[in-house]
Amino acid sequence: MDNAIQQKVDQWLQGNYDEETKKAIQRLQAENTNELADSFYQNLEFGTGGLRGVMGVGTNRMNKYTVGMATQGYANYLKQSFPGEVRVAIAHDSRNNSRFFAETTANVFAANGIKVFLFESLRPTPELSFAIRTLECQGGVVCTASHNPKEYNGYKAYWNDGGQLVPPHDKNVIKEVEKIQSVDDVKWSGGETNITLIGKDLDEKYIGMVKGLSVYPEVIEKQSDLKIVYTPIHGTGIMLVPQVLEAFGFRNVYMWINRKHPTVIFPR
Repeated sequence: MDNAIQQKVDQWLQGNYDEETKKAIQRLQAENTNELADSFYQNLEFGTGGLRGVMGVGTNRMNKYTVGMATQGYANYLKQSFPGEVRVAIAHDSRNNSRFFAETTANVFAANGIKVFLFESLRPTPELSFAIRTLECQGGVVCTASHNPKEYNGYKAYWNDGGQLVPPHDKNVIKEVEKIQSVDDVKWSGGETNITLIGKDLDEKYIGMVKGLSVYPEVIEKQSDLKIVYTPIHGTGIMLVPQVLEAFGFRNVYMWINRKHPTVIFPR
């Protein structure tokens, strides 16, 4: 194995990583050296939108440590940019580990003294944008890999306007993330009181806003008995589309969700 890759592997085996992670690395050493090399040959890149990659152990995978290091860099930039209180909102989709990554993100932000508003369960990304503006946050994160296969997950960073990072903030955040060279540079815990769970109250405000966009509500009212088959394609739409349809007066709505995405290759 390439020396540079082996050095990274050794750092993870000897460093402050949990035992489950170390055992997973050891299994790859014994059973699949090609997968091991792919897991460590580079660092998972934090691009202009954030992180996206296959879940697993290693520097080139989505896991607790790559997510935590990215969050530490983003937290550092937010604190540089906003001298006063910093607030962030965090959402996630229905993928495996999305809740875990969202909670990891929340804990790191909170440990850095940042006020965190964490959705209590999965929510559509547009509601995160709404939450950022409504709660007057300076930033936000949604843990999702969008259209990628179920083996993937991702991390998208948002700014105070509710949109994804744009110049100059995108490049500046990347610079701060690249400065985090070790898991020891990350504040993992200690700020749990800075985390507030959000859900129903914000849902109601969001649904009210969406309902207010209707151009011809009287037409909808006349069609309230319409039968609607809705599929979120195993995604977050399940959390709000039925409620929005109900708010409009529709009653006959049928749907289904499964986190393993058995019927599609690319979940939404």
